[in-house]
Amino acid sequence: MIGLIFFAIGIVLTIRANIGTPPWEVFHVGLAVTFGLSIGTVSILVGLLIAIFVIAYGEKLGLGTVLNIFVIGVLVDIFLFITPISENVIIGTLMLVVGIICISFGSCLYIKSAFGVGPRDSLMVVLTRKTKLPVGLCRFGIELLVTAGGWFLGGMVGLGTVLFVFLIGVSIQLTFKIMRFNVTTVQHETLRQTYRAIRNLAKKHPA
Repeated sequence: MIGLIFFAIGIVLTIRANIGTPPWEVFHVGLAVTFGLSIGTVSILVGLLIAIFVIAYGEKLGLGTVLNIFVIGVLVDIFLFITPISENVIIGTLMLVVGIICISFGSCLYIKSAFGVGPRDSLMVVLTRKTKLPVGLCRFGIELLVTAGGWFLGGMVGLGTVLFVFLIGVSIQLTFKIMRFNVTTVQHETLRQTYRAIRNLAKKHPA
């Protein structure tokens, strides 16, 4: 949960930096404008669709996956309401950089918990497993593609978007290295395994 909170804060900081919407939010905003939905709602719906896709490629559906889909979308809407918009390029750039760091750290925390990977990060994991390329390079490719898709749908692309595309991969690569975390080796717990663990714990320690 701490990881998801950091992740949501990071997303909101990169949006409120006001120097260009980050890649996934370019995509979400484009869809939100197209279909008349809130960004948080679009985030949840996109997460559900991606979850179905990555499960087909062998990724496990865990508690972390479910919480990622629903909690981040809700938190983003909440934090957007209370976070001021930057009106200065320098402050905006600092907000963007801090936001990227928060996203990288949050990703590391919640993926390392081994309760399942969120849909968007699952794409990164699937690509890393299948291509054997560095995790940072795979993340860069994903961000580039969703930026192009979001721009086509009417999302705002700016300096911050470009900076995000090039910095997020490097930030994640460095964060995972500092935390000594190899994303391809973690064995995630499924929802069924989590349920059994909670049930067994309840039997051992009844209320």
